[in-house]
Amino acid sequence: MSRSTNLLAGSLAATLTVTGALHLARPEVFEGLVPEALGSPRAWVYGSGVAELACAAAVAVPATRRVGGMAAAALFVGVFPGNVKMALDSHAGARHWSRKRSVAWGRLPLQVPLVAWAWKVARTA
Repeated sequence: MSRSTNLLAGSLAATLTVTGALHLARPEVFEGLVPEALGSPRAWVYGSGVAELACAAAVAVPATRRVGGMAAAALFVGVFPGNVKMALDSHAGARHWSRKRSVAWGRLPLQVPLVAWAWKVARTA
């Protein structure tokens, strides 16, 4: 493995670890992103946090990096509807960080480089 490949994978694993831990430590921050049709927001937030941590662990280990990168890419695609919901629901009086419309709408195109990053980690594993 090249140094740049390890750096790319290591930084993705670190990012997933931080976001996964944040989902578990502060689930209320993310609950507003879960569409009502899916049921319990807390369960989905915890589930996505655990999924992020599992992807982080898989990406961190060279033997499972390819699968971990593909799983992370799928996860980033899977949470996109929550980001869309956040953007649609954003308004100045919101009780969470979606009160800034520019932040809520600005997150949407950021999913593309996240998916590409995870996919590149998978391809170069």
